[in-house]
Amino acid sequence: MEFIEGIEQLERIYGTPGAAALRKVADHLTPQYLRWIMASRFCVLSTAGPEGTDGSPRGDVGPVVVALDKFTLALPDWHGNNRIDTLRNIVADGRISLMFMVAGSNNVVRVNGRAKVTVDDAVRAQFEREGKLPRSVIVIAISEIYSQCARAVMRADLWSGIDESINTPKIGEILAEMTDGEEGGASYDANWAQRAAKTLW
Repeated sequence: MEFIEGIEQLERIYGTPGAAALRKVADHLTPQYLRWIMASRFCVLSTAGPEGTDGSPRGDVGPVVVALDKFTLALPDWHGNNRIDTLRNIVADGRISLMFMVAGSNNVVRVNGRAKVTVDDAVRAQFEREGKLPRSVIVIAISEIYSQCARAVMRADLWSGIDESINTPKIGEILAEMTDGEEGGASYDANWAQRAAKTLW
């Protein structure tokens, strides 16, 4: 298999981006980009660090982030699996990218920047849910923000309403496979939703 090894070769294949693809990039939250992100309850967060890269889904009952000002976003770190891969990368490296999605929209808004982790009480208090606070908050300094071409979501027909999960393995099945049956299984999957509901925040 032959691979592309140089940027010039890559650019010869793809050419130059259209003017709109470059002009839509901002270095801060414009009113319309802010409006779009405040409609998003789900994003995918990507980081890089000494151990490699990490991608993590993040979601909330309302906006998934809070805008601290037009250059800064804050993202709570709610209850998860405690691997803290994302947080390790941020503390070690700081580079971060987020893809914000809104159910029903084929568009995705991307944010690139640098992040830090805080446990500041005043920042954490902005995310209070049912009397609970996140253990930490990721504070993101925006370097660039722009909308992503809608074609990928259109090709996937992501919001068609069709449930395609029926033929996918459940997490309990995957866990049982990875632990030679010591963990996971049908009971894990049967009880998961009830367990998770108690620790969403």
